[in-house]
Amino acid sequence: MEMLLDQPMAKAKSFSDLIAWREAHAFVLLVYRTTKKFPKDEMFGLTSQMRRAAVSITSNIAEGFVRQSKADKLHFYSMALSSLSEVLSQNFIAKDVEYFLKDDFTAVVDQGDRVGKFLNGLMRGIKTPATSY
Repeated sequence: MEMLLDQPMAKAKSFSDLIAWREAHAFVLLVYRTTKKFPKDEMFGLTSQMRRAAVSITSNIAEGFVRQSKADKLHFYSMALSSLSEVLSQNFIAKDVEYFLKDDFTAVVDQGDRVGKFLNGLMRGIKTPATSY
């Protein structure tokens, strides 16, 4: 998914317009692809935990987007960041028990870092008053 980050952003009309949500959605798809390789006996263990936490990221971004107060928005974006941390922690477990190759581990970490950066930027934008020129 290509993002044109150097172009001026129009005001987001939907949560899916947010780059943070788009990157998080790509992260969810990556988590689903990588956990598909886990042993079948992990379906209700680590596989389920990682997938649910990953989905929680996009869900919390979407819910935060429609909230009216800054405090509510920050709360849900913070929850998304917490869910991201949960998946990244579980990613280490998956690597350490050898459920996937180093490339899968690295891909999840790299995409997770992207999501974290965009989420932090989204939160900073809420905390900092907009400057008018």
